[in-house]
Amino acid sequence: MRRQLQQRLSTALARRARKPKSFHVSDTFQVLVIGGGAAGLGAAHKLAEAGVTYLIVEARPRLGGRAWTVADGFPLDLGCGWLHSADENPLAKIAADAGWAIDKTHPPWTRPSAQPGFPLEEQQVFRRAMGEFYQRLDAAEDAPDGPASRLLENDCRWNPLIDAVSTYTNGVELDRLSTRDFARYQDTRVNWRVTEGYGAMITSLAADSNVALDCPVFEVDHGGRKIHAHTAKGTLIADAAIVTVSSALIAEERPSFTPALPDKAESAAGLPLGLANKLFLSLDGAEEFEPDSRVFGRTDTVGTASYHVRPFGRPMIEAYFGGRLADDLERQGGRAFIDFATYELASVLGSDFASRIRPLRLSQWRQDEFARGSYSYALPEHHGDRAKLAAPVDGRIFFAGEACSTESFSTAHGAWLTGRAAAEQALAAFGAHVHA
Repeated sequence: MRRQLQQRLSTALARRARKPKSFHVSDTFQVLVIGGGAAGLGAAHKLAEAGVTYLIVEARPRLGGRAWTVADGFPLDLGCGWLHSADENPLAKIAADAGWAIDKTHPPWTRPSAQPGFPLEEQQVFRRAMGEFYQRLDAAEDAPDGPASRLLENDCRWNPLIDAVSTYTNGVELDRLSTRDFARYQDTRVNWRVTEGYGAMITSLAADSNVALDCPVFEVDHGGRKIHAHTAKGTLIADAAIVTVSSALIAEERPSFTPALPDKAESAAGLPLGLANKLFLSLDGAEEFEPDSRVFGRTDTVGTASYHVRPFGRPMIEAYFGGRLADDLERQGGRAFIDFATYELASVLGSDFASRIRPLRLSQWRQDEFARGSYSYALPEHHGDRAKLAAPVDGRIFFAGEACSTESFSTAHGAWLTGRAAAEQALAAFGAHVHA
């Protein structure tokens, strides 16, 4: 039965992988969309609705950006995996309307799970401490900015675990995180998943798009009447460009702009990418554990992983590593993640547990040259940089991506919405208008 389910899901994933259209280097376009992640695809959809000629230029050999589903018996999301604020998330409706299976099981962080050494009574106390932290965060939205770590109560025993949770959700510890920016994040606390893969669903949205893959853009020259984008496959000419690459790349001036845009690089530097990596492990005897449960490696330190046991009820563990821990492990190499997870799980679940797990897939987003991390966070005193990064230049260059979202940053739907907003700005510059 399990093998049949694996085959059905893998077949469905492959069936949905439709190829986008190709292009010729000599072509000219009204709009170039630089980057084929959720933001770029959102922009392309809006432009297509208006009948504007466009091209998505993607550096990778695939679309989706930091939304990436791979198949290993089951579809595995190495990037974003949750439809956050799903009751308001436009991608949730798009997925459902297109026939993708939506799993509405409550995520493991919303309910207690049996864990040796962490009794349910203590979990309730921790959840209360976490709730009080978020109440203080909400109250600080309009206060002077500073590191979110200042909102931790002195000598609270749960501070390390609260900080560890920040590394999973923000990709960084609280001492590096802007209080005011973090407080602006909007969350309805409704979280669903796409059974066949969130990344696969997002990538499928490009089925009818004009796309150039394996085509990094090195320079965007906007000094003349037309924009000239110098790429690995030649020079492309357009009236406007929508730039959707990660804030880390903009800070590195990749692509470069001529004339230069130092204000964009400065704003992007205030929005670095945090790091959250995943390790998928197969699990023998999985029936022993409750589906969609959670285990923390430790509860007394920031540098610990969180383990989602039996996601979708599948016989596996989805391990999360964030912040400095994830960076340290990446520098040591992929084996370090496996060894760390094996040690923590054996410490919690017994020394014989190591023989029951086997590594499947691992993400290492800091090493990805076209991402340089997982998702953006604002440094203290940089809560205004998202709006600065998103501001258009000369009515011809527009910016989008999760780092440009003031309320839904770090999410695929935040990226999607900023892509559509940037396309709307481009259309307005052309004197066009499209109903939402």
